[in-house]
Amino acid sequence: MKRRTFLQTSVAAALASKVYAAPAKRPRIILRSSWQVVNIGDIAHTPGVMALLEKYLPEAEVTLWASGDFSEEVHAMEAKRFPDMRVVKGSIGESGKFSNAELKDAVNSCDFLLHGSGPSFVARRDVGRFVQHTKKPFGIYGITYGGADRETIDLMSSAKFVYFRDSISLKKAKQDGIQSPIMEFGPDGAFACDLRDDAAADAYLKKVGLERGEFLCCITRLRYTPYWEVKQGRKLDEKRHARNKAMKDHDHQPIREAIAKVVTETDKKVLLCPEDMTQMKVTKQNIYDHLSDEVKQNVVWRDKFWLTDQALSTYVRSAGFFGLEMHSPIMCIGNGVPAIVGRFEEQTSKGFMWQDIGLGDWLFDVDQPEQVAQYPSSVLDLVKRPEHAQQMVAQAQAIVTRRQRESMEVVRQLVGL
Repeated sequence: MKRRTFLQTSVAAALASKVYAAPAKRPRIILRSSWQVVNIGDIAHTPGVMALLEKYLPEAEVTLWASGDFSEEVHAMEAKRFPDMRVVKGSIGESGKFSNAELKDAVNSCDFLLHGSGPSFVARRDVGRFVQHTKKPFGIYGITYGGADRETIDLMSSAKFVYFRDSISLKKAKQDGIQSPIMEFGPDGAFACDLRDDAAADAYLKKVGLERGEFLCCITRLRYTPYWEVKQGRKLDEKRHARNKAMKDHDHQPIREAIAKVVTETDKKVLLCPEDMTQMKVTKQNIYDHLSDEVKQNVVWRDKFWLTDQALSTYVRSAGFFGLEMHSPIMCIGNGVPAIVGRFEEQTSKGFMWQDIGLGDWLFDVDQPEQVAQYPSSVLDLVKRPEHAQQMVAQAQAIVTRRQRESMEVVRQLVGL
């Protein structure tokens, strides 16, 4: 199996003209992250990057600059893993005025801003004002890029580095003329997420009759997330809703076939679970309700949302993952669990990271009939050939770990460590 070869920019050469004096105090990094909390994958970006900073830059003090909807519940979950974490919220005005004293203190005392992993350059405005009013350095870590206006391109070019989480994004950024000194593939931060709630996971699995290693997790989705169902003030998008209705049977049929194969041709069960707050309803209506009574006997439908720690503790107790989502598979591979990904044209290019880390055989485009036809049998193969599946996971982990180490070394040098 071949993986895409990336141009490895020499860190020394890239930094030769970028002199940055090491501070006398411990380096202080602001991590601009935490985009929303209705999705456990979006939550996972933040603890993933924090875990990397903890591992590779233990000398640094890290402050999380969180978005406004960063909830107390999510904060409490992450604080269990990072008890010393400091969190600030707010914004910098166009004139340079800070919305609160805590953010002002964090920005004024930091040495470097790291824009965390995400679906795009999410906090472009915040980073732009940070740069405009402080002149301090910043970098962008593990994002997808699909195009931007001239102002954003210029801002990204002024970053000390931009790591793209898929090769399609990297190619597009170069075509658009982004010229940061270091532009390379850098894994999504969620690969490093290691949050756990083992007690909650064990209690739930016991309650629903699932045993460690004897079930697969499955998460599905609609073409467009119906945020209007879970976000206050969000109006129904008629066009997207119509597209969801038109494609829901097409997209879920191969998943239903895969589930039927797993529970009738092996001794494994299937757990239908959510990645975002809309997906309990989605899996019930589009998968569970369509299964035969015989198949349903070995399928569990989770009817409540959960947070990243319980979800990940459940994934690592499973025999593998399949579905139409992305970040649960990312967390699975990062923690040694085989994971098959389905994608479609409405999604960004993030799914292609599976090719970039050597898992092209586990990436399926559900808009391509020949790939859809292979999906159920590939899920079955994951179960029937566990040793082969673990070899694929190990190879992918090696690529991810190497790039994490190399990219964090860039951050170390930039903050003077």
